Amino acid sequence: MKRRTFLKATPVAVLPALLSGMTIKAFGASPLISALTANDSDTDHVLVLIQMTGGNDGLNTVIPLDQYSALSGLRSNILINSSKVLPLNGTTATGLHPAMPEMQQMYNDGKLRIVQSVGYPNPNFSHFRATDIWVTGADSNQTLTTGVMGRYLNYEYPNFPAGYPNSTMTDPLAIQIGSFVSPLFQGPTVNMAMAISDPTSLYNLLNGVQDPVPATNAGKELAYVRTIAGQTQTYTQVIKDAAASVTSQGAYPANNDLADQLKIVARLIGGGLKTRVYLVNIGGFDTHSGQVVSGATETGDHATLLAKLSSAIKAFQDDLQGLGVADRVTGMTFSEFGRRIVSNYSEGTDHGAAAPLFVFGNKVIPGILGNNPTISAATTVNDNLPMQYDFRSVYASLLQDWFCVPKSVIDSSMLLQNFQSLPLVDPSGCTSTAIHEINAKAGINLIRNYPNPFVEKTKIEFTTGGGQTLVQVFDGEGKLIKVLIDQDLAQGRYVVDFYNENLLPGLYYARLQNGVVAQVTSMVIAK
Repeated sequence: MKRRTFLKATPVAVLPALLSGMTIKAFGASPLISALTANDSDTDHVLVLIQMTGGNDGLNTVIPLDQYSALSGLRSNILINSSKVLPLNGTTATGLHPAMPEMQQMYNDGKLRIVQSVGYPNPNFSHFRATDIWVTGADSNQTLTTGVMGRYLNYEYPNFPAGYPNSTMTDPLAIQIGSFVSPLFQGPTVNMAMAISDPTSLYNLLNGVQDPVPATNAGKELAYVRTIAGQTQTYTQVIKDAAASVTSQGAYPANNDLADQLKIVARLIGGGLKTRVYLVNIGGFDTHSGQVVSGATETGDHATLLAKLSSAIKAFQDDLQGLGVADRVTGMTFSEFGRRIVSNYSEGTDHGAAAPLFVFGNKVIPGILGNNPTISAATTVNDNLPMQYDFRSVYASLLQDWFCVPKSVIDSSMLLQNFQSLPLVDPSGCTSTAIHEINAKAGINLIRNYPNPFVEKTKIEFTTGGGQTLVQVFDGEGKLIKVLIDQDLAQGRYVVDFYNENLLPGLYYARLQNGVVAQVTSMVIAK
């Protein structure tokens, strides 16, 4: 059956119910899910999103060893000893935090993609607003009331929730483990995901376990509510049936909330649930203080979090392999922002801008996308890592190459503007074309400016391979100063003037994106 036909019949609306003392809300298909599920190709792909809440310090997660000298002068109190950084096959310039040996193995096995310096122009440093930007796909000066996939789902299923669920699709389109449904899944009129308050409650649901009711009138009422809820809860039985069909799973680390959530996800996928998108969460990354232990910077709160992330993801990937469904699943991590380049005096880091993210699974294009950020000697406490890749390009790429959504639909109805796609996963299941060309120009400077430093004017020289070419200028905090080029160009080398229009002295960045190729160069406006 074609995916579009399959999804047209997908059930997505159910009543709230009390199950095992927890509220379950199933509202249908997630925005991200439906967009990801509705297309014309034969695919049963699943996307698992891991939200790292709080703002992860990317510089101490994916460590740019070739910038170690500069970092030593900017974050000496938290920087990981270079001898303890985990090496990655094929590069000496980049390594992983020593608490992540499992993800090191996944990288070396070709099941992990690192995307460098993901962010957006004019970053917001509020947890709430930054999260909202990430899940809605909005510009920083824009407020959207729908999620990325909610908009696509409205395009694909304009009559939802009427007619759902139905006999063709009896499963929820999206499942989030948490106490509320993320705006990521918000459609124009209704949220389209199913939220389960916590993993323990879901285990109880799957195993038919309920807390005993008290021997009181209130207890009798609760028993009655549970009975009625079980009768009206559309998705309860299909979830239990899917879970019950999996009688054995791989080992997961103990005392790891993320692992508990991912174990449930693996069980449901392995049990044949047709749900397309899952969202799980690990919190605690707001490491203003105590990020490391003084004198042993490879330990501390951040190390503990990364260890949980790494071991949980590896256990999940191994479990999927054992269940025979690993080829169907791609995972992605994201955090609302990164941290500052310069550390603070509390063995921590403050809210920043861009940071790396991970894409993992059997079908990822392995390796590192992008370059290590260049750390300038002119960096101050207010400066941020420059963005290489817009997070919406990551969405666009997964929607296009994993869920086979036409690019014209992505641009017009989902992301509301054109974002260049990136080589993240093997698109061969969606297109007849070859895998996207990986940046073959690594190590070649495609953008530079002269003179540098400058006072009034500098020339920005860049090379494009042809096609859509974007050249932007940002200040050190990540604010977009000017778009110099955003158009189709013939292959070649170009020069454009950039004028200092009453800008303050300090650090600035010029960014080039040309398809998968993205490079950033630092510029200094002198006093």
